[in-house]
Amino acid sequence: MEGVVQGHRDGHGFVSPDDGSPDIYLPPNEMRAVLHRDHVKVRVVRHDKRGRPEGRVVEIVQRPPHPIIGRLLHEGGIWLVAPEDKRYGQDVLIPKQGIGEAKAGEVVVVELTEPPALYGQPIGRVREVLGDIDDAGMEIEIAVRKYGVPHEFSAAAMAEARALPDTVQPADKAGRVDLTDVPLCTIDGEDARDFDDAVYCEPAVVTGRGKKPNGWRLLVAIADVSHYVKTNSPIDVDAYDRATSVYFPRRVIPMLPEKLSNGLCSLNPDVDRLCMVCDMLVTANGDVHAYQFYPAVMHSHARFTYTEVAAILANTRGPEAAKRKARVKDLENLHDVFRALLKARHARGAVDFDTVETQIIADESGRIERIEPRTRNDAHRLIEECMLAANLSSADYILGSKHAGLFRVHEGPTPEKMELLRAYLKALGLGLSISDEPHPSEFQRIAEATKDRPDAEQIHMMLLRSMSQAIYTPTNSGHFGLGYEAYTHFTSPIRRYPDLLVHRVIKAILQDRKYQLPDLPTPGEAHEKLSRRLKKQSASRRRDEGAPPKRLSDELLGWEAAGLHCSANERRAEEASRDVESWLKCKYMKEHLGEVFNGTVTAVTTFGLFVTLNDLHVEGLVHITELGGEYFRFDEVRQELRGERTGIRYIIGSKVRVQVSRVDLDGRKIDFRMVSDNDEIPARAPRERPGSGAAEGRSGKTARSAKTGGRAARPPRPDGEGPSRQAMSPIQALKASVKKVAGRAKKSSKPRNSRR
Repeated sequence: MEGVVQGHRDGHGFVSPDDGSPDIYLPPNEMRAVLHRDHVKVRVVRHDKRGRPEGRVVEIVQRPPHPIIGRLLHEGGIWLVAPEDKRYGQDVLIPKQGIGEAKAGEVVVVELTEPPALYGQPIGRVREVLGDIDDAGMEIEIAVRKYGVPHEFSAAAMAEARALPDTVQPADKAGRVDLTDVPLCTIDGEDARDFDDAVYCEPAVVTGRGKKPNGWRLLVAIADVSHYVKTNSPIDVDAYDRATSVYFPRRVIPMLPEKLSNGLCSLNPDVDRLCMVCDMLVTANGDVHAYQFYPAVMHSHARFTYTEVAAILANTRGPEAAKRKARVKDLENLHDVFRALLKARHARGAVDFDTVETQIIADESGRIERIEPRTRNDAHRLIEECMLAANLSSADYILGSKHAGLFRVHEGPTPEKMELLRAYLKALGLGLSISDEPHPSEFQRIAEATKDRPDAEQIHMMLLRSMSQAIYTPTNSGHFGLGYEAYTHFTSPIRRYPDLLVHRVIKAILQDRKYQLPDLPTPGEAHEKLSRRLKKQSASRRRDEGAPPKRLSDELLGWEAAGLHCSANERRAEEASRDVESWLKCKYMKEHLGEVFNGTVTAVTTFGLFVTLNDLHVEGLVHITELGGEYFRFDEVRQELRGERTGIRYIIGSKVRVQVSRVDLDGRKIDFRMVSDNDEIPARAPRERPGSGAAEGRSGKTARSAKTGGRAARPPRPDGEGPSRQAMSPIQALKASVKKVAGRAKKSSKPRNSRR
């Protein structure tokens, strides 16, 4: 059986089979000769007590040429690199001649020259020196290389970008509708640097022959990136490779060179720009009655921020409105069409859960000042509804023309997830459930009916987790969450490659021709991983529906490959961004070691609780060994940990009080310990718990928790960063804790727990 090795920071790993079958466990001795992300052949040699397969690697099929990033160390006369990604499991030896200009302690990129062996470590050479670990932005430099994010444009792409004009040329305006006198405006965040959409709205007669307006004309103008980025050009090749812009705190890695993303293709105020327009008539009920697409030239009349627009709409006679007097009526019209579109959203039962996102606020030197939640106001929702209407229209236009293209598809929950959700709702005794073929309105109805309950957050989280992730695909099967029969992405071609493809298809339809998708590069590892997961989900649905697999034409197979590539790179961008945010939050929390905070349980697992601090908006783990001296049983249906002796329950939404006990920068992990009002809080940072931060490897429905007495701190690593390699494993720490509690129980006249 073939599959991809997924290493674990504790030395063991598993193989994710290509055919989507269950993962195969690899013990530490098997991991010595392989590396995280190797493609291997594996043979199942035994099953553990719970029936899980354990394997032995029989052949390394392919070793991806991904570089390893880590700290260069000099220990006992030996040079080595400790990988930043602990899933690699072993250090890389560096011969003296392979060090180059690097110095001890610096972060470097290593290229392997000799692979690992059963009795020998991997050997490599330094390929690039990134700098000191404390350098500003180092976490981003590490992430882009760790996740393989392209961050340098090719020389050919940069040369092509330099050759572009700085302004719109008269020849570019030929054959376009002149909208320069229409007061289109942009509405974005305060820190936005590229503006790819502009909007305008006015009352209009939509239905009937009367003269009184009974709806609105809504214009959504999108930067015409396809005019400048031609298929198979150097810029296009680089843009496809990236597939999306990647957003980090204080830095963006754009999909397009800056001359386009912040210049020619950015709808900056008071300059002419080329655009593609979705011109719509919207009824009083919020339905798009008619639409048309056309290329145009526009002149943005204002650059608004969300905060500014929200203030103007809240008080049209206030100071903010006085500064923008000429545009207030236009904003009121936009607000009116927004309310109509919102009415249509509610009518079709689209899912609309409010989730909290956070943003990191840093000073000029990069030091984190605070972490705060992002607030969404009516201005955010206004733009969102306008963009949804344009995306809906573009999907309908492509479907109606019978032209191939990429749809943004969000399928409903899989049969397995539906069963789990039904069992959960039944266990709560809500009297609400979902049907065999659920509609998004059923999810929204449950959310509305439970929004005032104390456990509303837990219920909404379970509703969200039951849904699939959206992907790009040429096979349209609708967007479940939004309640659309067809949906695509048209509104962000500066930062998303699928939108650029949609623009090209729409232009081809307008010109009565067919867009030919270019030859695409060989799919990468992320593409293959997503493809396996989607095939597994598809097979599950077909088994449930009894339907045979669909056969695609060669043309659609090409579009499917493009969709998988864009979907996989979208996931890659999200993972890289999340990795950087986690590192920054860990660095921030190092300043709060030993402090006590109120928090809310946001996830419950077999190995403990994930808690988000109410004031700092940072999540950490309360390991199960910190929950008290008793057994805790994990109930997957109810998503809770319940103490068998005391009956204490921890569920999503439980309010707790925790102390910051440990921060692991390398592992991006924060550990808390539970405290009560009666606990004595030490004046300094608490000692670190053995095995802390690595308990994710544990599994099973029942776990034992035990309070540990005088715990010794972990000895430091030779490089001063992170835990020692000789520290206890999580299982060893657990056994030691259980042994202590068992000893105390024997001495006690009354046993603490009757279970053995």
